[in-house]
Amino acid sequence: MRLDKFLKVSRLIKRRTVANEACDAGRVLVNGKVAKASLNVKEGDVIEIHFGTRTVKVEVLDVQETVRKEEAKELYRFL
Repeated sequence: MRLDKFLKVSRLIKRRTVANEACDAGRVLVNGKVAKASLNVKEGDVIEIHFGTRTVKVEVLDVQETVRKEEAKELYRFL
């Protein structure tokens, strides 16, 4: 699954266009490297997102195309 879509489905970022812009600005790292929105995300990847002064670091546990709001937190775990 594409990185921008995973960020939206997992609800780490609210909208896919915002996720796309964050990737283009270089604020999203996957396994320590700056990632493009089209990068393929798989289980075990570590995603780091820089929101201004705050940084969120998560590990991908599962990749699903669609998921309910309540189950979205099961796709990743905070590090």
